[in-house]
Amino acid sequence: MTRELRRLSIVMLFMFIALFAATSWIQVVEADALAQNPNNKRTRLDSYEIQRGSIIVDGTAIATSVPSDDQYQFQRVYADAAMWEPVTGYFNAALGSSTGIEQAMNSDLSGTGSNAFFAEIERIISGQPQRGFSVELSLDTAAQRAAYEALDGLSGAVVAIEPKTGRILAMVSTPGFDTNLLATHDANAANSAYDQLAADPSKPLSNRAIAGDLNPPGSTFKILVAAAAFESGDWTPESTLPNPASYTLPGSSNKVSNAWGSACGPGDTVTIAEAIRLSCNIPMAELAVELGDDAIREMAEKFGFNKSFDTPLTSTPSSYPRALDDAQTALTGFGQGQVTATPLQIAMVAAGIANDGVVMNPNMVDAVIGDDLSVIRAFDNSEFGRAMDADTADEVTAAMVASVATGAAQGARIDGVNVAGKTGTAENGNKPHTLWFTGFAPADDPAVAVAVVVEDGGGQGQSGSGDTIAAPIAKKVIEAVLGR
Repeated sequence: MTRELRRLSIVMLFMFIALFAATSWIQVVEADALAQNPNNKRTRLDSYEIQRGSIIVDGTAIATSVPSDDQYQFQRVYADAAMWEPVTGYFNAALGSSTGIEQAMNSDLSGTGSNAFFAEIERIISGQPQRGFSVELSLDTAAQRAAYEALDGLSGAVVAIEPKTGRILAMVSTPGFDTNLLATHDANAANSAYDQLAADPSKPLSNRAIAGDLNPPGSTFKILVAAAAFESGDWTPESTLPNPASYTLPGSSNKVSNAWGSACGPGDTVTIAEAIRLSCNIPMAELAVELGDDAIREMAEKFGFNKSFDTPLTSTPSSYPRALDDAQTALTGFGQGQVTATPLQIAMVAAGIANDGVVMNPNMVDAVIGDDLSVIRAFDNSEFGRAMDADTADEVTAAMVASVATGAAQGARIDGVNVAGKTGTAENGNKPHTLWFTGFAPADDPAVAVAVVVEDGGGQGQSGSGDTIAAPIAKKVIEAVLGR
């Protein structure tokens, strides 16, 4: 064989290997992604012949497919649609559109993913019609209903998490809408319903639990600032800070005050623990400046700030910006300024403290199951990371328990249960306040961590507070989870 022929043979061999690798990559690695691409009409048309799997909570289907008399063969139907809408989203065969779990778990629900390959072969052999897999969620029906009913008439959201696992027990956003209106096979009716929802100034299409217009977290952020201080080793709950009646922001003529306009209790100084219990702004602003924005941001990012999470619903990242000056850093000490957060993120902060400082990745899918109830795919709990030592978590917890027992968060008190909590009443300039609560219970063995946000002042403008409006909502959710 001549040298030139050997070279040509080697080139041809490498070309064959490259072609084999490329086709294998497309057929194996990217198969699911290509099949679920919204532009892949063949997969969409094939899916119409398959009865879509159910979405299940506590053994009951909240989304099912029933036979229809049109070309799409099956119509998607939702139970308690507005209550579950932030979770399920909707699926519209006529328009090829979907949101929520319907979109995130489409390959399993539609029976078009790689997991369905062997099931499809088995059904062909047996002559049975192919069906999509069902998706079993982690949510708690009682908690979801308690949150939804407590938010009735308000613009807001609730997220409840199991601290030790990260399993989401409730995710509610109000006002909601009837997903059946957007699932109809009448394309004109579906488009008309969508246009009306999109034009609604109350923004029912926004999932306020994980996205939408993010709000400043207000005083709920104080527990994160306190955690950063205690974890540094330079501060303890009994460390003191100056206690003036007003505070001039560093390098600025702007002043901030406590909510009631006077000092944080008697005395020229106040402890960090007492500032948390009474929800005082000035000492926490002073503490934030002492810590610096880098230390606070590092702690915030240990809880998940500046990161998006797939639960599998994709969340908007909560934000703690870089390179804040001292004035802006002071404002973040009590959750104002440029810091913003979703209820999911604030619930993760409470859950991480409840879990001895370990933050779990939030998730809401327990398993994908076949129609014979066999588990096709289970979802394991996973750790996001350790935010603080267990001793630091205990110190923050003690301050939160005091806040609910005798401080600024008494609206969350439950007889016979130690609740750890923190309220927030965030200012929005001349607009109504944003009202918050976050906490967990029982404080000594946490079963649930919850975050509540109520926008537009809960209908009370700048008169409403996190303690009077948001905390009682959280209380009802906690009671539902605990079966009280």
